[in-house]
Amino acid sequence: MDQALFRAELAQQLRVDSVRASTAAGSGHPTSSMSAADLLAVLLDGHLRLDFSRPDHPANDHLIFSKGHASPLQYAAFKAVGAVEDDELLTFREFGSRLEGHPIPVLPWVDVATGSLGQGLPVGVGLALAGKRLDRLPYRVWVLCGDSEMAEGSVWEALEHAGHERLDNLIALIDVNRLGQTGPTMHGWDLSSYSARAQAAGWRVLEIDGHDLDEIESALTEAERGDGRPVMILAATQKGKGVAEVADKPGFHGKPLAHAEEAIAELGGLRDLRVKPASPEGDATPHVFDTGTAGMPAYEEGTELATRKAYGQALAALGDRRGDVVALDGEVSNSTFAELFRDAHPDRYFEMYIAEQQLIAAAVGMQVRGWCAFASTFAAFLSRAYDFVRMAAVSRADLRLMGSHAGVAIGEDGPSQMALEDLAAFRAVHGSTVLYPCDANQTAHLVAAMADLPGISYLRTSRGAMPVIYPPDEEFPIGGAKVVRDGADVTLVGAGVTLHEALKAADLLAHEGIGARVIDLYSVKPVDTATLRRAASETAGLVTAEDHWPEGGLGEAVLHALADDPVPVRLLAVHEMPGSGQPAELLGQARIDATAIADMARELVS
Repeated sequence: MDQALFRAELAQQLRVDSVRASTAAGSGHPTSSMSAADLLAVLLDGHLRLDFSRPDHPANDHLIFSKGHASPLQYAAFKAVGAVEDDELLTFREFGSRLEGHPIPVLPWVDVATGSLGQGLPVGVGLALAGKRLDRLPYRVWVLCGDSEMAEGSVWEALEHAGHERLDNLIALIDVNRLGQTGPTMHGWDLSSYSARAQAAGWRVLEIDGHDLDEIESALTEAERGDGRPVMILAATQKGKGVAEVADKPGFHGKPLAHAEEAIAELGGLRDLRVKPASPEGDATPHVFDTGTAGMPAYEEGTELATRKAYGQALAALGDRRGDVVALDGEVSNSTFAELFRDAHPDRYFEMYIAEQQLIAAAVGMQVRGWCAFASTFAAFLSRAYDFVRMAAVSRADLRLMGSHAGVAIGEDGPSQMALEDLAAFRAVHGSTVLYPCDANQTAHLVAAMADLPGISYLRTSRGAMPVIYPPDEEFPIGGAKVVRDGADVTLVGAGVTLHEALKAADLLAHEGIGARVIDLYSVKPVDTATLRRAASETAGLVTAEDHWPEGGLGEAVLHALADDPVPVRLLAVHEMPGSGQPAELLGQARIDATAIADMARELVS
């Protein structure tokens, strides 16, 4: 069979298998898969350099289905290369099957979970950056996008950043099939509307008929001739291509074909073709990172330093010790002090500008290649990228995030800059770790620990300088807490800024003969249930104080830990919208300062 005929037959096989898989499941997106089948057939036959028998080969190309709902096509392609068998293909969407409704990395050829649209291309930017600046290997990153998701702002963050970084190892295949879920897309088949904006962002753009195999071959070959620009292939296609009942017709999105047997016959029937992708180019030797002997920063008790600055110093020192650590920041590195890492390790630092979705996505892409990625910005701005954090957890990604300038204690900048919901947000992420240090030595220890944590970890840091209360050799296990001061009458629980307020409150109470136990709950998730329960059984009750809204933060973490313990717990948190002012004024207004904590403790004891 000559190549042209083979590719045409392979494309039809991909369509047939997409129909079969979704029919067996009784759900799925066959029509969205059928539109891109020709693109995938040509890509698999000669352009994708990926050894499916060695998914961890460092020089493998990467294929991301940003339009993750087209998973039937992805799984049909995996069958065509021999990675999955036909019987597994037909378990699509079944309970316990690896072939879930949208792809996840339980399959070794899937780098990241997709399905929340607009994420694949930003993650592809991170992978392409890793290829260019970290791995320095010639692999390419191919991203299949749908035209509907081109309305997402995150896509345009990716386009700008890829153009700025001149990522000619990144190739976006845009399946412009004109129809979205409920009707036509914003631009239909007007390829120039996409082309003009991509070119303005520094991309090389090729416009083709997405069902003309010769045009596809020519475009892919041209895209591989890197000229310092990322490449976008805009392919005009038909949704449901090949089956007259559904082709280019609305109303069939996300539905199996009603007459599957007839559709399969119209597509030419079953086939069992196999295609062998090209071999990867480059060194197959995995990374071997240097591990230096440099220690982490140590701070003298009684001195004062902002935990955000301690983060930057600790991260720079961690970079001295570990060659796999990379840092990303969203153009606030002189506030998060990620600039200290930048100055020490410029080859492993990435400026992502004011594009928080791209910031998180790039970190996710880099960790795919085994890099230990830390990403930092103001805690309030991480909320813009929350869906990317959520999907990173679905991707089983290992990601380390730092949010600075949290709470009313930041002072004069006002509520637009005050993260007051971040603890709740990150506690809600599956498998996450949430840390809130109160001094510089604690911060340094926790930064080092984060490097080896699985899943999503979040470090909340503070703007203002705080006294160092722990010696440099103190240990801070994840899931632990510290009893900073002992007492038998009442327990005060704080973290970060409010830990210091709780200590001041304990001093006030001591003058009145009230012994207050003070617990530093630096690990908000997982929480130290044993220490809290001991305090609950040995004192009259607990007062929690947090620079955060009352919902979902430190107080509710304590309540969750003590759910089975009949003990009084009083929660102090920010209840009213703050304004600008001095930190002490705002802590007082919010009733989370030492005076308020002491008042609540007296009430509880009495």
